[in-house]
Amino acid sequence: MHIFEREVGGRRYRIAAQSVWDSQQRRSVARQIVLGPAAPAPVADLAATCTVGTRALGDVGALVWVAEQLDLVGHIDRACGGVGAKGGPSAGELAVAVAIQRACAPGPKRDLGDFLDASLPRVSCLPGSAFTGQAFHRVAQQVTEHDLEQAQVAIAKAAVMHFELSADVLAFDTTNFDTHIDTLTPGELARRGHAKSKRKDLRVVGLGVLVSETGHVPLLYRTYSGNGSDQAVLAGCLGGLAQLHEALDSGEDRLRPAQRTLVRDGGFWSPQLELDLDAAGYYSLISLPLGHKAAEEALQTAAQRGEMKPLSGKLSGVRAARMRAQVGELDRTLVVVESQELLLGQKRGIAAALVKAKVELRKLEGLIQKGRITRSRLQDRVKKALAREHLSSFVVTTIAGTDPAPTLHWEVDAAKRRELEKTRLGRRVLCTDRHNWSTGRIVHAFRGQWNVEELFRRAKKGGVVPWGPSHQWADGSIRLHTFATVLGLMLVSLARIALAPDASARKMMQSLEGIKTTLVRTSTGGPGRRPTVMLAPELTAEQRKAVKIFDLGKWFPDILSSITARPRKS
Repeated sequence: MHIFEREVGGRRYRIAAQSVWDSQQRRSVARQIVLGPAAPAPVADLAATCTVGTRALGDVGALVWVAEQLDLVGHIDRACGGVGAKGGPSAGELAVAVAIQRACAPGPKRDLGDFLDASLPRVSCLPGSAFTGQAFHRVAQQVTEHDLEQAQVAIAKAAVMHFELSADVLAFDTTNFDTHIDTLTPGELARRGHAKSKRKDLRVVGLGVLVSETGHVPLLYRTYSGNGSDQAVLAGCLGGLAQLHEALDSGEDRLRPAQRTLVRDGGFWSPQLELDLDAAGYYSLISLPLGHKAAEEALQTAAQRGEMKPLSGKLSGVRAARMRAQVGELDRTLVVVESQELLLGQKRGIAAALVKAKVELRKLEGLIQKGRITRSRLQDRVKKALAREHLSSFVVTTIAGTDPAPTLHWEVDAAKRRELEKTRLGRRVLCTDRHNWSTGRIVHAFRGQWNVEELFRRAKKGGVVPWGPSHQWADGSIRLHTFATVLGLMLVSLARIALAPDASARKMMQSLEGIKTTLVRTSTGGPGRRPTVMLAPELTAEQRKAVKIFDLGKWFPDILSSITARPRKS
């Protein structure tokens, strides 16, 4: 967006202009909007001055700056073939506007126009009234899943190129979000499944995300039905992964294809998926399910004296054992990693589950004494009581007697419990075909899985860029809404990389939110309408840095006046 000054009727005004491609007329169309007068603010009598509101500047301006660096609107419009509301915003302008709204002031689409009008930085030269929920819905029905995937690949390439992201190791994981869509409302995405929120009465929408090793930047995502499997989601992303692989190589100006590694947890294990990833050009790093035969053998080997050895450097507090073995028909390097934090958490979980199991077992003993339970029913309830947190491995039960008159004897075997803590708890089995990597590099790369989990926390209710509550009912609207939410997560992550604050993403957005102008209506003592002027805020050192990095002065030149003053303490 280009900003310049123009004289109209003897007065100078600041104008924002942008050029957009009209796919119907096959030509470029110019849009302009007046930002305000360019003349200095009038001398005012403070006794005749009152505040009439504020305008957002810092948080919106930072995300608009990132969007301009990536040319987000252009990439989306090109991928979607110029789809847009008639006489209104394009698909790219709508998606970016919703993304910024989700990050700065999450709310329904009906508030989108008011949000844009209350911000000094502009996503588009169109008025806020053009950004409506109806326009969003109409555009969403025209955009296909293939269009959005092409846009994702183009945007990922731009992000890696402009912000120099490390994309050699990528982490993948899935989550889902609750919707409030009626059961009878048709749709393929919102389905009843295993909700992360533990609610069983709502339909959920699934989201799988591929995240860069540094910066929590989402590079590729896939929306899927709430009852879909994790493995099927990753398998469906293989085509996009291949395109992303080529795009990232191009964005990094590599002469040879990069050797990229995909990190994921045990829920995505499949021998066929390992082969498919290799065909797509990716190495694999996964945490094997502990019930897998290869994982059990690795745990037994690591339990032997002297096998677990401390790592060096930043991982000096971590112990690991390394071996090479056949996982099915695949040649893999296995690393057993010991985590004290995980061990303590599992021990707390076992202690809490054991208390509940003891209560249930004593209750069953009472039912046996009263003759109110059969042997088959007793076996089912004992199995259910010991089904969680490894209880069945050290709580020994003996069920005897006849079906009408069963008997139950149980005890907690302390020796088996200690053996469980020694050989299994607090340990993960990492499986990779990166045979030339050091043990420390394998462990460090797997810890990048935390990047996806952190991203999901930001997208949950109360997070930095919450996905919900969503008021979309059609699959197309849900898909575009999810695309905009992931864009918002990307914008926040890239803004944090550019600003490099010491605080978290939430603290950074709160600091940027404090950069806002105050609207003041004053009296000059002359005839005519009372003018409204904007006052610059007092800034902290971090806010002053943000003003310079994100070029906020182009939207409000007077913001620079507060920088020359002594900054207030944070």
